[in-house]
Amino acid sequence: RAAGPEVRVRFTSPHPKDFPDRVWELLARHPGLCRQVHLPAQSGSTRVLAAMRRGYGRAAYLELVGRARGLVPGLQLSSDFISGFCGETEEDHRATLDLLEQVGYSQAFMYAYSLRERTRAAYRLEDDVPRATKLRRLQEVIDCFHRTAAAGNQRELGRTHLVLVEGPAKRGEGLLTGRTDTNKRVVFAGER
Repeated sequence: RAAGPEVRVRFTSPHPKDFPDRVWELLARHPGLCRQVHLPAQSGSTRVLAAMRRGYGRAAYLELVGRARGLVPGLQLSSDFISGFCGETEEDHRATLDLLEQVGYSQAFMYAYSLRERTRAAYRLEDDVPRATKLRRLQEVIDCFHRTAAAGNQRELGRTHLVLVEGPAKRGEGLLTGRTDTNKRVVFAGER
């Protein structure tokens, strides 16, 4: 039985290679399924994705994004990005910036790479990107995301969305806050 608009179901962190078209078609048809999906990219570089053993490359990821957006009108995507993974070059980094620009994520979680014990990278790869380089690249990723997300938010101005009200806004008398079905936080006038 499908959830109605008063119930929201959101997908979190599916692996990009495990997301069939049938799921996208369900998202498009059922109002209780949120049109926002967290689809971790990690990097825009196929070479880095292979080193991470992600099981997909840039082209496959972009193909999935294109199919998803073709099947689900208004779909918003969020993602994770790691800057300075083992062996990442400036060219790899630019590929990540390009992916951010190309996809236009509505949310992103961005981190500088740090070695984790008991991972393949810890045993097999050298953490060879200097910390200062990781932090510079991370800041460039953050700046690129903020720029593209702001442009996406501007395109939403004047549109009407169904909002799940969460409560009074932290700032401003007579304002409420809530989230759209694409997980965008909105503030609007209303009574408690």
